[in-house]
Amino acid sequence: MSQPKVLIIIGDATETLDTMYPYYRLIEAGFQPVVAAPEKRLYQMVMHEVKPGWTITKEWEGYTLQADVAFSEIDPDDYLGILFSGGRAPEYIRYDEDLVRVTKHFFEHNKPIASVCHGVEIPAYADCVRGRRMATVGKCKFDLEVCGGTFVDEPCVVDGNLVSGRTFHDNGHYIGPWIELLEKARQPVDV
Repeated sequence: MSQPKVLIIIGDATETLDTMYPYYRLIEAGFQPVVAAPEKRLYQMVMHEVKPGWTITKEWEGYTLQADVAFSEIDPDDYLGILFSGGRAPEYIRYDEDLVRVTKHFFEHNKPIASVCHGVEIPAYADCVRGRRMATVGKCKFDLEVCGGTFVDEPCVVDGNLVSGRTFHDNGHYIGPWIELLEKARQPVDV
């Protein structure tokens, strides 16, 4: 029996911990993570932290990660769930028409969705956060609220099929509930 596939949305400057923690947790839980990006190629991830004495986030290079599929090649019916990773990537990939198409599918079909940090910029741009409660990093509060969502400053916010965290510091809080939704979604429906 094949493992259910779950999309992880990335681009260059995707945050390393936002991405790799859920990637390996999916494998551990019996799912197949599928890395999706603008093109099928190697991507440079980054690490973000507000260093002592800094008032803004400092960035340096993290690991690289190979995309398994380009946004244009995605048939969303093939996937059980989706994760919108953080970092700076969402700032530019959110405008990709195929990513918008895929994003809308997961919201319209009530599939398990996770979002962390700047990941909110993708469903916000796709007009999918209206009336939804979400956690995100404080600097993305505006992106969420201007698109009709409600900012919640908590490590895990569950709003129906949507689970969100503020930053990678919340990984241990929001990934577990998202995986629980994925596990429920993969159960066969009793007739």
